[in-house]
Amino acid sequence: MNPHLEFLYGLRQSVIKLGLKNIALLLARLGHPQKAFKSIHVAGTNGKGSTSACLAAILEAAGYKVGLYTSPHLQRFNERIRIGKQQISDEELAALIEEIRARARGQSATFFEFTTALAFLWFARQEVDFAVIETGMGGRLDATVLIRPLVSIVTPVSFDHMSSLGNTLSAIAGEKSYIIKAHTPVVIGPQELEALEVLLARAARMEAPVRLWGRDFDASVRENGFAYHGREDIALLRPGLPGRHQHANLATSLCAAELLNEQGFHVERAAMESGVRNVEWPGRLEWFPGRILLDGAHNTAGAQVLAQYLADENINDLFWIVAIKWDKVAEEILLPVLPRCRRLYCTVAADQASVDPQKLADFAGRHGVAATTFATPAAALEAALSQRGAETPLLVAGSLFLVGAVREYLEHYVETSA
Repeated sequence: MNPHLEFLYGLRQSVIKLGLKNIALLLARLGHPQKAFKSIHVAGTNGKGSTSACLAAILEAAGYKVGLYTSPHLQRFNERIRIGKQQISDEELAALIEEIRARARGQSATFFEFTTALAFLWFARQEVDFAVIETGMGGRLDATVLIRPLVSIVTPVSFDHMSSLGNTLSAIAGEKSYIIKAHTPVVIGPQELEALEVLLARAARMEAPVRLWGRDFDASVRENGFAYHGREDIALLRPGLPGRHQHANLATSLCAAELLNEQGFHVERAAMESGVRNVEWPGRLEWFPGRILLDGAHNTAGAQVLAQYLADENINDLFWIVAIKWDKVAEEILLPVLPRCRRLYCTVAADQASVDPQKLADFAGRHGVAATTFATPAAALEAALSQRGAETPLLVAGSLFLVGAVREYLEHYVETSA
């Protein structure tokens, strides 16, 4: 492994620091790079990545230089930090890691704190006009929360990371609500009532103007796309991302773009249409040649969205390669999708502690679906490819780490077969 990334990944062993003092001190030592660019802050449980990517694509189409900071990555760390389609280079990454280590000597930092500071410093040096910043997990104590955004966005809140964020929707929403800043407009995507009440209460306390899904903006299905209803109506948008659930995420991005337009940042309707059409977000309902579907569904809400997509597309008799992170409720991820599966290939996620594959296989068996266990994603993929028929769809889902590992293999396979 690259020694600079080895250092960075080594910070994952650090004890999680519950507070903002650490990141505040680190950013101060770097000259407060987060103040050098305009930002949009995005939190939520599901959909925040695609929402962030779409808003960045809209702003790029409007002619702005736009940074995008997301996590986790699928295949390469560099995916987390990009400007347009250009990821930070290995050389820039190495130089910034060395510089930050030198300037922060004697100060400890977690992996996410260091990575966030690095992203902010690169965006500042590259003189981006905007940076779309996705939170890592929560909001209240998230290393990204020290930015002062022009617009905040909260995508659907659901159950995930309960050990850190709480065991109720209201508790989780409470953590994520802290990206809502005083007098700063917030776009709130579709929410369960329990979460919505918390978000609206925070917005009221902060005197933050609210644009609310279902009241101030929404989307309706059209053939080959969707219509957007906001400050203005756009009769037909052809999304670059598949799945009906993406209509709400993309509409949330459009609403944020409208708010930026109202603040004097020119974003034409053509840029909105272009951004929706050209947005890319790999590993989420992504089809590879040979009827292979990759999806990052890794929690209950994500599995339900995946199941709805399969139902909408009438996809059945799947072979499913699955791995699930140790702290997830595996049964809630498996159950929505199992009725459309013929066979499961249960394995572990690369570089991630996982639920015992035998536990997954046993659960599938109790629900009438044959299942086999494999020590690695590569072994599971090899078996599935050799055993399925040419027309049998193959699903890879349950963990973004699993999807990243399989995606890397498939890309290599396509390149070497060309």
